[in-house]
Amino acid sequence: MTPTLLLALLIPAADPTPEQRAKADTAIHKYLAAQTERLSKTPFDGATTKAEWEKKRPELKQQFLDMMGLWPLPDKTPLKAIVTGELERSNVVIENVHFQSKPGLYVTGNLYRPKVNDKKLPAILYVCGHSGRGRDGNKVAFQDHGLWFASNGYVCLVVDTLQLGEVAGKHHGTYNLDRFWWQTRGYTPAGVECWNGIRAIDYLISRPDVDADKIGVTGISGGGATTVWMAAADDRVKVAVPVSGMSDLESYVSNKVINGHCDCMFYVNTYQWEWTTALALFAPKPLLFANSDNDPIFPMDGNRRIIARLRKLYEMVGSKDNVDEYVSVGGHDYRPDLRIAIFGFFNQHLKGDKTPVKDADFAKIEGKELRVFPEDKDMPKDSINATMDETFVTKADVKIPEKKEEFAAWKAGLVKQLREKSFRALPEKVLAAKGKFPEAPGVTTLATEGDLAAFAATLEVSLPGKITTLVVINVDEDPIRASARVRSLFLEDNFRVLGLAPRGSFDQRWTRKNPPNTVERSLALLGQTVDSGRVLDILAVLSAEPSITRIVATDRAAGLAIYAALFSAGQVKELILDNSPTSHRDGPHFLNIDRVLDLPTAMGLLAPDVKLTLVNSKDKAFDRTEAIYKLAGGKFERK
Repeated sequence: MTPTLLLALLIPAADPTPEQRAKADTAIHKYLAAQTERLSKTPFDGATTKAEWEKKRPELKQQFLDMMGLWPLPDKTPLKAIVTGELERSNVVIENVHFQSKPGLYVTGNLYRPKVNDKKLPAILYVCGHSGRGRDGNKVAFQDHGLWFASNGYVCLVVDTLQLGEVAGKHHGTYNLDRFWWQTRGYTPAGVECWNGIRAIDYLISRPDVDADKIGVTGISGGGATTVWMAAADDRVKVAVPVSGMSDLESYVSNKVINGHCDCMFYVNTYQWEWTTALALFAPKPLLFANSDNDPIFPMDGNRRIIARLRKLYEMVGSKDNVDEYVSVGGHDYRPDLRIAIFGFFNQHLKGDKTPVKDADFAKIEGKELRVFPEDKDMPKDSINATMDETFVTKADVKIPEKKEEFAAWKAGLVKQLREKSFRALPEKVLAAKGKFPEAPGVTTLATEGDLAAFAATLEVSLPGKITTLVVINVDEDPIRASARVRSLFLEDNFRVLGLAPRGSFDQRWTRKNPPNTVERSLALLGQTVDSGRVLDILAVLSAEPSITRIVATDRAAGLAIYAALFSAGQVKELILDNSPTSHRDGPHFLNIDRVLDLPTAMGLLAPDVKLTLVNSKDKAFDRTEAIYKLAGGKFERK
């Protein structure tokens, strides 16, 4: 039997049956739920006393900013704020204003202020949710809040979001645009919204009519999420009221509520936090956690868990009276009682006024009047809003050492960063895969992590003996093509090869719908990716078969093999990669990895202990790999 025919018989059908698909779905969602349960056991990074929390909080805040793509904080460049129009309604003046939170990143908003005023006033930053108002921007949907605050002695700035603002960008990268390189970059539009909010506060406190010591922030839905981000990130926020803007991991992942949300609702959970920890960073300042009792995308069971954790933390830090909740009866929307609760909370904590308030009741202003750029011809020509995902988070620029004696420390530093930023969920020692490896032609299903499975197949059998070579097969790769390509990489006649098809392959393929890409997006909320799990699969096989010292991989699987070899504790001595990708842009995807190094540099970290052969590798990107190998004195070959 020829190797090609052998492999074609060994590998299961590419399209799983409905029963197989259901089984695979059960396995992956059981895994996600188990990981969620594990992370949910340690809110506040395990702090149980005030002293522990105060000691941890500075580092946690830095971690939070890092997970938003905001560490180190970007430079605060000139805002270049411009008021393009002004109108009056009764006792309120509305300024249509824009500023640039970064050069070319335009933020459009409406600033509401009392018509008559001679003193500094408390200010509210109102951050919008997802309300599609087209060319007018979503800020016009929340004008009643701006009018109420200005009528009641506040300055209120209502700002557009990136997705639905006048100058639009994208929130839906991994939701339906297949931009999973956002995970690779460590980019989330939540970071943009947070940064825009930080700069909006910069604008507010630059005004002579704003009291910089009395800043509040609020918003509903996506605006509720941004309120959480602002409360955690900016110490100038003194009072926060997130409205229907945050649930917890159990809701998002275990109960699949993530399907109802776009990417701006989530930070990249690099440090594997229990989700409430982000909002806990606001303690001990006044916080009203406001929700509705029949909101399918912010369900009450999640709300109850969050407020219970927050009450525990606020009591722990000695400020239990500063946190409260309000639950309105109804769905995902504002109602009079909800608005009154919000307005009253700000009055109490920013103005010291506990007098009952009335609901907002104002005549509607036409959206066109609230445009910052009245006509299409007025839109800024230098805007980078639409391509913000390409530039907001900076890729690493790793310098190669000049001297060989510097190489070991340089390598150790990068590997440490990889462990911290991209492979935090990967155990230091991966447990051996469970299952019997085939000693004759055949296929074995291996358990590599809980109920998750990978396939092992004997690709070639010559003389009896130990397996020395592992071939990583690409997910969805045609098995006949795989066999032919693997065979072409070897010159010797006698060898024994184990083929590995990692998780998500063949009849282990779970359901994937775009949108909402449930599994792939849920994993990022748990500090993982599908591909980091596949690296674990390879390491589990290596742990089970210590005789394997060589890995062969092609195309995207080559990227998996690189990191498996790097984390193999010296077991892998040779790597043969055919048609390897030159970057992580199209995969494999690992959280934040572009912020640590590029793929050719990662290859170079295998030196000097791993012999590296690159086939079909004429791309100049690999010149960098070759230079690193030359520096370290490793064996390197290009074909």
